[in-house]
Amino acid sequence: MSRSKITNASAAFAVVIAFLAGLIGSLALRPAGGPAASVSVDSTSTGEVARRVNWRLPLSFQTTMPVLGDNPIYVTEALRAASRGAVDIRLFEPGEVVPAFGISEAVRDGKIEAGYTWLGYDQGRIPSAALLAAVPFGMEPWEFAAWWFDAGGEEVGRALYAKHNTHIIFCGLTGPETAGWFREPVRSLADVQGLKIRFAGIGGKVIERTGASVTMLPGGEIFQALEKGAIDATEYALPIVDQALGFNRVATYNYYPGWHQPSTASHMVVNMEVWNETSAADQVLIETACTAGVLRNLARSEALQGAVIAGFPDVGVSAETLPVDLLRELERITETVLEEEAQRDPDFAAILASQNAFRADYAHWKARGYLPRDF
Repeated sequence: MSRSKITNASAAFAVVIAFLAGLIGSLALRPAGGPAASVSVDSTSTGEVARRVNWRLPLSFQTTMPVLGDNPIYVTEALRAASRGAVDIRLFEPGEVVPAFGISEAVRDGKIEAGYTWLGYDQGRIPSAALLAAVPFGMEPWEFAAWWFDAGGEEVGRALYAKHNTHIIFCGLTGPETAGWFREPVRSLADVQGLKIRFAGIGGKVIERTGASVTMLPGGEIFQALEKGAIDATEYALPIVDQALGFNRVATYNYYPGWHQPSTASHMVVNMEVWNETSAADQVLIETACTAGVLRNLARSEALQGAVIAGFPDVGVSAETLPVDLLRELERITETVLEEEAQRDPDFAAILASQNAFRADYAHWKARGYLPRDF
């Protein structure tokens, strides 16, 4: 290895060590069992610190949302603490600076430095972006993370967004969502036909094929639409998030499993010029904070759902499982939709091929390494 490469590697390693040291300090300031607390820099002991990164970070999810909203708080406060305030990324609620669904576009155009979003919202202008967010009947959380970090996902994802003047960083990950909230039981696809339903991503294209009328709404607008009858049903997120949004007050049937999003990835998106102007050390710091956010986000998403479901009877909600034959039909439709999208878009075809190749390889381990569910 050349001396320059050794120097660069040593510098990057030093940055990671400094980040972890700061992160431990920030964790010590957080109340046990709660979301990340505000972390401030003590200027009397550290002196004035030159601010190296000063970004606005609009969000697709309100910071009051558990799991979805508290992860960017964790990431940005950890960065602030680890850098002693030199990396300052300020959060803005959905719609405060740019619309919740327009974050990536605003980043591309240089209207904002960065954003935190679900890339499925870009599906209308970048069809293959949805594959980086969630795929119906696709990879489970750890499987997606393995593909992203070790099987080419990061490379194909970043190559896609580089065409749109954007650098993307895998920054959040949750387990499966619920299959949706309905006012009436769903026993077959006939029960979905004609429903006005809020749905997102590739799953929206699939459910539309069943005869449902699909609309897209930001999280903060769903409850009112349900309450007023503008929509009949909705999918959105995890049980704890949906509870916080009050869906149980207007729809009493909550269905599982989350076939349309077996895992859900969130990304920090950064304007390419802004990213290239950021020092290599700070780039490593931000990437490391986001990687920590991925693990922490997944842990919280898994930890908090059971108690919510256990409490459903107390609030008049019935947790239901979709019939297997209905799931098989949705899977068949999904395969058709994915094939059609791949035929229309070369980027979609390339990313889908990458995912499928990894899944085929991973299946040898997945089928043998874990206990069978009905053991």
